[in-house]
Amino acid sequence: MGFGDTAKKIQTLADKAERTYQKINELRNEVEETQTTVVDTAERVQQLENEVAEQRAVLDAVAREVGVDLESVSTEAHITEAERAEEDPIDAGADDDGAA
Repeated sequence: MGFGDTAKKIQTLADKAERTYQKINELRNEVEETQTTVVDTAERVQQLENEVAEQRAVLDAVAREVGVDLESVSTEAHITEAERAEEDPIDAGADDDGAA
């Protein structure tokens, strides 16, 4: 085997190593972006959960003030949803906008 063949094999190996290094860097960047997105999403979810809890507390207070039994209202809503699910099981998991 001559030096030309060896040099060619070394160059091929170096090219593959460079492409692999570039791909690893791309993947690293994607992972970092994904981690940032996950953290941002977790923060937004926590904020929404806090807002829902606050709204629930206000709703409970208003309901008590006007004499509405939230437990019976909630039970009725669950019964209605279960009946709807029995009638049309395809739409049972869908929201108002049709999303599952």
